Amino acid sequence: MRVLITGAAGFLGSHLSDRFIREGHTVVGMDNLITGNMDNIAHLMGHERFSFIKHDVSSYIYVPGPLDAVLHFASPASPNDYLAHPIPTLKVGSLGTHNTLGLAKAKNARYLLASTSEVYGDPEVNPQPEDYWGNVNPIGPRGVYDEAKRFAEAMTLAYHRYHGLETRIVRIFNTYGPRMRLNDGRVVPNFIAQALKGQPLTVYGNGKQTRSFQYYTDLVEGIYRLLFSAEKLPVNIGNPVEMSILEFAQAVVEISGSQSDILFVEPGDDRFTDDPKVRRPDISKAKRVLDWEPKVNLADGLRQTVDYFRSRV
Repeated sequence: MRVLITGAAGFLGSHLSDRFIREGHTVVGMDNLITGNMDNIAHLMGHERFSFIKHDVSSYIYVPGPLDAVLHFASPASPNDYLAHPIPTLKVGSLGTHNTLGLAKAKNARYLLASTSEVYGDPEVNPQPEDYWGNVNPIGPRGVYDEAKRFAEAMTLAYHRYHGLETRIVRIFNTYGPRMRLNDGRVVPNFIAQALKGQPLTVYGNGKQTRSFQYYTDLVEGIYRLLFSAEKLPVNIGNPVEMSILEFAQAVVEISGSQSDILFVEPGDDRFTDDPKVRRPDISKAKRVLDWEPKVNLADGLRQTVDYFRSRV
């Protein structure tokens, strides 16, 4: 296959590019580098089956030659990023999704949208199944990301229903691993960087809010299976093992061998407005239609991620 991956220089996009290259496919990577990093794909530059186009998918997209699949992963994804770039975040979820869907239609290619567990907002149901409609504040600071992804899902299914386009939607839960940015602002790089520097790990609030963390290899496997499946409606891909942020901080300290203390801090900016109190995927659908479930436990995944960050701190 020849596939286009938008956001290819990002954390997930670069790992997906690796997987498709490894499986023998040809990859066209696209990124405007607002949050992506060319270092993530430097090892692919010059590969006979990889090419890169620097482009903002919110503008008209031209890709010469045939395409068999379009995977739309372009978007700021951390609160730091989408609060710093609110309008580009809305544009990549709306115009970028429209443009990539149009390209897939023109090329008669299968389309896969990277959506997010954030479509569930601050959920009143736990764990969250795909048929839960969510509890989202559309005009809150986080709404620029949440609503961009919700709109993207609606447009993707509209293309499927109206144009008959082959579409897939993955709802991604918290994922971590090598190639995350140190200044990403999310809890995994924050905690690991603080632990490796011997600084206190800053836990906002009481630390009882929960998340479910999956290692990137499990996510990439789920996405790859979803693309080649027959499932049209959204599928959760995440780790159903739920833990509190305080428990996660303690795990980072232990695995990194740090002597850092844990410092409780009152949340005081827009990053924490409408912050979900719980987050846990119901993956029964992924098990049923993809025969997928996560394989990497937290200790093993964190060790590899800590080693990666240790070489960069």
